Amino acid sequence: MTSNVGQSYPYSSETEAERSAAIAGLTGAKEDLATKVAAETTPLDARDRWWTWKCPTSGCRGILHAAGYARDLHAVYVVCDGTCGKTFLR
Repeated sequence: MTSNVGQSYPYSSETEAERSAAIAGLTGAKEDLATKVAAETTPLDARDRWWTWKCPTSGCRGILHAAGYARDLHAVYVVCDGTCGKTFLR
């Protein structure tokens, strides 16, 4: 399986409490990230669990956490908790 195909599949899942704590920690640590997420997303709907993904950035061992829905796009907006700290659409 190529890495592009492999990155399309979820890595694991986390509870809503784990997801919200991860996003709060990431956005609390970087003010520019909090502003970016607020400007580029709409709130998530209520769920018990959310998918997580491995970060596709070369050399980054982070996990992508759902931060919201992308504005005007049909995608989940995710934030990496690793060294790259990038955002992606899933």
